[in-house]
Amino acid sequence: MKFKFTKIAILVVVLIGLFQLWAQSDRITSTEPTSLKLENIEVVGQDSAKGNLLGIQPYLLPADYANETIFYNKLSGYLTEAKNNGFITDKTIVVFPEYTGTWLVAVNEKASVYSAPTVNSAITTVVLTHPLSFIKNYFGAPADDKAKYAVFLMKAEEMATIYERVFSKLAKEFGVTVVGGSIVLPEPSVSAAGRLKIKKGNLYNVCGVFGPDGKLKDPLSIKAFPINDEKIFTCAGKAQNIPVYQTSAGNLGVVICADSWYPAVYETLKNKKASLLAVPSFSAPDNLWSTKWKGYNGAAIPADVNKTDIGKLTEKDAWLKYSMGGRALKSTVSNGINVFLRGKLWDLGDDGSVIYLKNKTVNHSKIIDGAALINIWL
Repeated sequence: MKFKFTKIAILVVVLIGLFQLWAQSDRITSTEPTSLKLENIEVVGQDSAKGNLLGIQPYLLPADYANETIFYNKLSGYLTEAKNNGFITDKTIVVFPEYTGTWLVAVNEKASVYSAPTVNSAITTVVLTHPLSFIKNYFGAPADDKAKYAVFLMKAEEMATIYERVFSKLAKEFGVTVVGGSIVLPEPSVSAAGRLKIKKGNLYNVCGVFGPDGKLKDPLSIKAFPINDEKIFTCAGKAQNIPVYQTSAGNLGVVICADSWYPAVYETLKNKKASLLAVPSFSAPDNLWSTKWKGYNGAAIPADVNKTDIGKLTEKDAWLKYSMGGRALKSTVSNGINVFLRGKLWDLGDDGSVIYLKNKTVNHSKIIDGAALINIWL
């Protein structure tokens, strides 16, 4: 019996060792990002020394999240191009799209994660690589989708650290204010020392704003109106708590994607005297903007919406009418920019173009399957 137990123990040790070798192998050590695929540069207005809103529509692939250096180099590449085009001043506000930081959930994983055909297969590999951490976070998860919650919670510390470090470095290196897209984190907040903090609890979709000194501004902007796909694993903030930040170019409101469709958000912006607006967004699947608008997603339709527009307007036209372009006119905001994430992130799909508000007049850049820099001089 003792002999059999010894053999079993040895087998278990060997299997654990083989698993550890598998889990830790096949990492990407390169620091080279994928191509910028920068296909459109537009300039609106002229430099009058009042500052500018610089929308960066990046083109991101899973491999751009393989490690921190690649992620930084990819985003830095767009800012370098902006600098070469004369778009960087000491009053520049750079805006990245929603979820730019969220896909750090795949950072430092096996190479097969980045070549996976679907997001589900990629996340399955992440789970299999960290089984004990996943199981620990799965049970008792305060979300309907316990699996998604567990995956984000087990990677949260690493995600938060890289997100803060990369966007802080970009802001300080280029001497600009950076609106860092968004990232999904548990109970995130800003410490008294200006650092990003997290703790176990509910997940939120948040955006951090970094000053030219690289410091994270307090508070974070928390998405107040998550859509249905988000509500199963993230929680909502409050429209009245959406912050307005003081910058060298003016008072900047930051609202995440769907939040820009609700009147309550613009009441907050008006009460807090925002003159500028940044809207980081993500729109999927492919070619969504040319399809008929299906109406509001995740919350009740506001009373001022013409319900006959549902099924009649295209998704693009609905964005122009009911998001920042149509609603900011009822607030103190006169200039704004709405930036969408583009790329091939597994099988998620993507669509959208940069929408901008210049002196209360709305317009949008051309829709391209690539990256864009849209510079709005104030």
